[in-house]
Amino acid sequence: MRQAKGSDDSHLNQERNSEPLLNDSRQRQRPEVNIFWFRRDLRLKDNHGLSKALRGSYPVVPLFVFDRNILDSCAPDDGRVSFIHEQISQIKEELKSWGGDLKVHYGTAEQAIKELQQEFDVKHLICNRDYEPYALTRDLAIKRLCEEHNIGFHQFKDQVIFEMDEIVKDDGKPYVVYTPYSKKWLKALETNPLTEYPVEKHKANLPPGDLGAMPTLEYMGFKPSAHRVLPYDYSPVMAQNYQGQRNFPGLTKGTSKLSPHLRFGSVSVRQIVRALLPIEDITLLKELIWREFFMQILWHFPHTVTKSFKPQYDRISWRNDPKEFEAWKNGQTGYPLVDAGMRELNTTGYMHNRVRMLVASFLCKHLLIDWRWGEAYFAEKLLDYECSSNVGNWQWAAGSGVDAAPYFRIFNPMTQVDKFDKQKTYIKRWVPECDLPRYTKPVVEHKMARTRCLETYKAALNEVV
Repeated sequence: MRQAKGSDDSHLNQERNSEPLLNDSRQRQRPEVNIFWFRRDLRLKDNHGLSKALRGSYPVVPLFVFDRNILDSCAPDDGRVSFIHEQISQIKEELKSWGGDLKVHYGTAEQAIKELQQEFDVKHLICNRDYEPYALTRDLAIKRLCEEHNIGFHQFKDQVIFEMDEIVKDDGKPYVVYTPYSKKWLKALETNPLTEYPVEKHKANLPPGDLGAMPTLEYMGFKPSAHRVLPYDYSPVMAQNYQGQRNFPGLTKGTSKLSPHLRFGSVSVRQIVRALLPIEDITLLKELIWREFFMQILWHFPHTVTKSFKPQYDRISWRNDPKEFEAWKNGQTGYPLVDAGMRELNTTGYMHNRVRMLVASFLCKHLLIDWRWGEAYFAEKLLDYECSSNVGNWQWAAGSGVDAAPYFRIFNPMTQVDKFDKQKTYIKRWVPECDLPRYTKPVVEHKMARTRCLETYKAALNEVV
């Protein structure tokens, strides 16, 4: 369901005209505040919604919710939970050094807001916009809660440069091909000020006082993870060399490592784009555009989370062999580059993008396993999991999505080694036994699998509905 953009912050400076919900003395004595709700913006620097909140007429109580609707499905050692916990701990400590604090709640957003209402007379709830299906449903419920309690609810654009329908065709329809979208995106960027939203300079609007202890990982049923989010790098040297290095997984510093930080907002996308604009080679910038392309696809076509963008692809007769799926998940397919990618994922929570394309193609086309199975496994394991990009890229690999690889494009897992890991640097890092007799025999023969895939796809796509 689409939401109003709600970028006007004028209401943050206005008194409510209606009477408070309660009229007793305790109601009148509660401090009047706004709440800023951290979500996918885990930083204090250049935070749009937080900056707007702090410039309002009321003191701002910062809030973060460890949402059980999400956490209850996560593994105890989920690296993303560890990373979020670390980021929130840092934010809380920094806010304390400014004279404020951060309220950290374990439960649901509704519970957190109701608890804060017991202590404060909440005037407005401010946050940055989230576009994923669960977030839209959650935020609609929060909007209704705010309306019931006469609280203003305001959302701002923060995790993207252009959102929703800001980049569309001249006729107002969404782009479903990347290249024309990217051209219009770059053209629109010429007149976009890439505004920086300062936070620290407005810290005086943080109310003093203790907002309580932060729940530990153990209290929430988690433990520190071995899967660590790595530092990012979008320096001029990285950006200029990105085009020549990005396709070779054996290079340990060939990519920016930005994706998990963009996912959780520990870095501002505006800050990144400002830094990349002077760089002559715009390949890294174009990767950011791909991210926003898939985000607007999910916004306009939310059904693609579970259904193929091209409906005829849902007629494919997937084999869905559970034993072969287990072999793929565990890096035991007998194809070294595929196995290396899956073992890297299982061990670190990362996988090189070039290898992601191969392992996805292999699952869908060599093994004829439904792309949704692979998408769900990546969602469980990837530190940088983002619904729009994950769904978009899996549908690209399966041939069923927007601007997708044609169904007859089937990556050869042997020649991919020659092209991108000729010295087997990456392969030997993750599959040290690859040249030994004990290495797993191929789960499927390439030529046969290719022929089988083409026949299966053709039968589905030529079928008369």
